[in-house]
Amino acid sequence: MTVDHSATRSRDTLPLADRAAGLVGSVIDSSTSLLAAQTHDIVRFAMGSPADEAVPLAEFRDIADQVFDHSSMTYGATEGEPVLLDNLVEYLAGTSDPTTEDRVTITAGGMQGLDLACKIFINPGDLVIVESPTYTNGSATALSYGAELLEAPTDENGLIVEALPDLVAAAGRTPKAIYTIPNFQNPSGTTLSLPRRHQLLELAHEWNAVIIDDDPYGLLRFEGEDLPSLQALSPADPLLFSVRTFSKILAPGLRVGWVDTDPALRQLVINAKQAMDTCTNVPAQHIVAEFIRRGGLDKHLAGLRTEYRHRKDSMQESLHRNLGSRVTTTDPEGGFFLWLTLQGEDARISTQKLFETALAEGVAFIPGPALSASGRFDDALRLCFASTTPERTEEGIIRLRRAMDLELDALNGSGNS
Repeated sequence: MTVDHSATRSRDTLPLADRAAGLVGSVIDSSTSLLAAQTHDIVRFAMGSPADEAVPLAEFRDIADQVFDHSSMTYGATEGEPVLLDNLVEYLAGTSDPTTEDRVTITAGGMQGLDLACKIFINPGDLVIVESPTYTNGSATALSYGAELLEAPTDENGLIVEALPDLVAAAGRTPKAIYTIPNFQNPSGTTLSLPRRHQLLELAHEWNAVIIDDDPYGLLRFEGEDLPSLQALSPADPLLFSVRTFSKILAPGLRVGWVDTDPALRQLVINAKQAMDTCTNVPAQHIVAEFIRRGGLDKHLAGLRTEYRHRKDSMQESLHRNLGSRVTTTDPEGGFFLWLTLQGEDARISTQKLFETALAEGVAFIPGPALSASGRFDDALRLCFASTTPERTEEGIIRLRRAMDLELDALNGSGNS
């Protein structure tokens, strides 16, 4: 006889691990499924993804034929395919973020790099400083390992590092880790200034805290001067755990990234990764390696920088034209994102409620509270300018204005929303 326990067994009665309570998920990632379920036209400012037309598909197809001819469909070395390690290190030698092969481990995208950092360094109850607002997939990873988060403010020059000593003093203990996105931060688009980079390194050494340096966008600077990476400012620093990815510069679906760590830590990184997935997708690694070897990455990045600057300018112009002084935005010099803050009477609008109205009107964004561990910034939202053409951006901003008008009318008691 088969006994059906489904009616009496619920999640609350299952023998879950204590850490399960810290698995908070991602509003950002969930938006992909939400948007896929919509049947009407949506202008998509929500996901931080390259434009479909920016992915070099023709080159990938050509390279893939070569890769599959060589039967790269087996397990690979956990640290990464030798050809990718060689080509990547050679490429990075000409950037502001040079490294050596004994520091690099190939990962399944940037998120695996963040998971490895937290897995290796974070104990339950450890204090972790996070920017506010921040990429909450990163802070959620720390939470999944039992971290307690300390939110730190940001401004136009990135993380306000000079505020950290007082925040730490008020917390009554020093942090185990500091999670930062130093270049074209997600979601604000701001960049950590050079003086603050130096100060952050000094504080990390004072506290013996690891800096989880998450930099998906550093190669996408389209204005201004490159700043030296934290690794370049403090070479061979054992307190730096740097996370990088090809997701924003090539294609997210490849799921190929890397971490840059002290060589003494590399075997531990490999051990931790072997408990996850043995190795990163081998054919995808060979596609990326060959793309670099052929010289395609420099040309590709140059095109992205030109196009993304145009798209950022177009979004700012559309916001000025359609919303004027009703909003303010950041002015990034690279990356994907604008951080928009409602002003005046519009600041009464909850961007979480606005999201629902805007989706019905045909435009999607990420509301501010989804980008803060404690749900702050209900008067703000994140817009991705990288994934839409100027024409679609204009239509999306018009739809956003319409949604704001509906929400404001509802607050004033004169609308139907």
